[in-house]
Amino acid sequence: MIRHVVTFTWQPTAGEERVGAALTALRGLRNEVGGMSSFVVAEDAGLSDGNASAVLIADFPDAEAFYRYAQDPVHLSVVAEFVRPILASRAAVQYQA
Repeated sequence: MIRHVVTFTWQPTAGEERVGAALTALRGLRNEVGGMSSFVVAEDAGLSDGNASAVLIADFPDAEAFYRYAQDPVHLSVVAEFVRPILASRAAVQYQA
């Protein structure tokens, strides 16, 4: 299994409405793109200073399923339309789980 973990830090000027739209769009990827066995998008709980704003954790049965998701036009559209315009920084890792 491949686990895909992405942290997002939003720009300070992003605003609640745009952040909410980005999170909704990211959560919709589970139904729009599929291919994952588990999929979570969550906001930071605010327990520690300096954390990222949100996280996406997705499990895929294999690397091929991850690549299909990563290259899917719907996924790329969500990133371009909702995520990149408000993104300050992003970090990602994929690992064998």
